[in-house]
Amino acid sequence: MGLESFFEQKGDKGIVIFAGKGGLGKTTCSAGLSHYMASKRGRRVMCFSTDPQASLSDIFDRDIFGKGTIQVIPNLDVVEIDADKRVADYQAEVKQKILTMYGLTELPQEIEEYIDSTSAEPAMYESATYDAMADLVATSHHDLYVFDMPPFGHGVRMIAMAEILSKWVGKITEAREKAQEYEAIAATLKGGKVSEDEVLRELNDIQAKITRFTDLMVDQKRTSFFMVLIPERMAILDTERALQMFDALGLQMAGLIVNQVYPPELLEAKGEAGEFMRNRAQSQQKYLAEIKSKFGSKVVAVLPMYPKEPRGLDMIARVSEDLMHGPGL
Repeated sequence: MGLESFFEQKGDKGIVIFAGKGGLGKTTCSAGLSHYMASKRGRRVMCFSTDPQASLSDIFDRDIFGKGTIQVIPNLDVVEIDADKRVADYQAEVKQKILTMYGLTELPQEIEEYIDSTSAEPAMYESATYDAMADLVATSHHDLYVFDMPPFGHGVRMIAMAEILSKWVGKITEAREKAQEYEAIAATLKGGKVSEDEVLRELNDIQAKITRFTDLMVDQKRTSFFMVLIPERMAILDTERALQMFDALGLQMAGLIVNQVYPPELLEAKGEAGEFMRNRAQSQQKYLAEIKSKFGSKVVAVLPMYPKEPRGLDMIARVSEDLMHGPGL
């Protein structure tokens, strides 16, 4: 049991995405797998957090947020993006391009306000995150990319976002191509030379990048989605919904990881405090049986509830061994 056999069969290159609700252990699993592949397999690993409630800094016990690429151990690089800053940088870039394109010294107030207002759009954060993921995969040349996804949408929403972005860029490109036709006619009538359309070239570059990355995300030979859950009712229901979403997209979840499982010894706990823990452990047993019944062979690893918070390299190394070689249900 554990992920070791999965990666022995599949190979340990490509992309791994941990999805699921917040607070269930996606970051713990991301850090554990990354640490194992870098330290035991000698792979060059990039661990990337897309979660706005930044947590790689917490689990690696280092200030990583917004600092770019940080090497935490040999072969293991970690990135935790500041999505708000990335959105602000993008807005500044758009404003500068408009100024350059039309030879303006300042933007009309209504255009400036419109661009500023886009930062409040929920999709803007996801777009910035998606863009950062695509950039990393295109430029950083690692063997394995491990993405700790935000808690919404089970990671599937990022694939849907790619489709939305692609359609949006396609519409803008279509409009720009039409404008270029008119500009070419006007230039010909004036006897001038048609200049290269920088905006259109950039739109085509964006479209190509989205297409390349989306193709990679849905390529199940190179990309694996794992979902993390705990033995509780809401997590089980959420997992069922996520599996339905994957089926609707024609994708297959590579496996489920059950986290925060109490040691069976607690079923025999004594005393007043023991009664509390015994009840908790008994409740988990019911839900573990339900997980086994509903998801069966999809469960690829089980992680225990640790006696202390999984934080720092020593605890991450312990998690990594349980993740790769731990017991089954």
